[in-house]
Amino acid sequence: MAPRALLLHGVVDPGDRPDEADTLVQVRELDRTLRSLGFRTAELALDLDLRPLERLAADPPEIVVYLVEALAGRAGLQHLPAAVLEVLGIPFTGAPAAALQLTTDKLATKRLLRRAGLPTPDWVERAEAADPARSWIVKAVDEDASLGLDEGAVVSGDRVGERIAACRRRFGGRWFAEAFVEGREFNLPLLEGPDGVELLPIGEIDFSDYPKDRPRIVDYDAKWTPGSPTWETTPRIFEPRPGDARLRAELAELAFTCWELFGLRGYARVDFRVDAAGRPWILEVNANPCLSADAGYMAAAEEAGLAPDEVVRRILTTAGVPPPGRPSRPRAGGGEGRQLGATLAASGTRP
Repeated sequence: MAPRALLLHGVVDPGDRPDEADTLVQVRELDRTLRSLGFRTAELALDLDLRPLERLAADPPEIVVYLVEALAGRAGLQHLPAAVLEVLGIPFTGAPAAALQLTTDKLATKRLLRRAGLPTPDWVERAEAADPARSWIVKAVDEDASLGLDEGAVVSGDRVGERIAACRRRFGGRWFAEAFVEGREFNLPLLEGPDGVELLPIGEIDFSDYPKDRPRIVDYDAKWTPGSPTWETTPRIFEPRPGDARLRAELAELAFTCWELFGLRGYARVDFRVDAAGRPWILEVNANPCLSADAGYMAAAEEAGLAPDEVVRRILTTAGVPPPGRPSRPRAGGGEGRQLGATLAASGTRP
């Protein structure tokens, strides 16, 4: 009999924000992929009541496909079902609960990066500590999907308190200010395979046509509002710029270091800004990136020549439950990112 795969995610109301509703797109797409790989599928949506997971223990599926991005609308709670699954001994895809919890908390992430001697922008948790001579970007501590990032997110130090207060009133939760790094932005997707973790092609956000009167950031509209000024002017490009070889090697080394430092598994993404002097700064470590076909992670996989079913196959195999069918053949072309990862690994850049 075909093995069972349970697609696990948070409860999503159709009227929710588009970033939360996108979870259902991911579920539908992965359900089709899992069935094509030979699995019987089922779906479970969770709110803050986690008792349905305990009932799974009596007849567990072979694998839980972990798509929990938030519980009760809070991304900071996404690790809780993973913790329960670990206690119950039910295998699931992606990062362990501890890594999910740590990387969702941006302040905890930055503290660990700083202790490890890795470059991350300065930050303040108290508005009065913000240097008025610097620019700061105000962010949610434990939310993702660029929540709260808009044309007013970057402020001078003397306006940090005002901006944090406004975000708390509108969204609730915890907020902090990070020193704003003016420059380029890169996404480094990582995928485990038979030879260990590999780097998929590096994506850069192209700000060439970005509105001149706004800070160059990937804000909420850029991700979730088709037709908005920032949606139209933040394309992702994979072609390296001339002279970028050393920078891209440094970005890759830092991404691999983050993989080890945070105890990641299966797949992940590390986001960077690079300042005018060419220095990279780690912004975030995403242990649970979206696997929808139109998301950046799958775009990088496609650039690497990997079909979606091959990506899912690798993620399942890493979780200890390889699909029953024969492996698919990778698509041709686009392997620069994977070759870079292999080269770095072979040269001893990472363990």
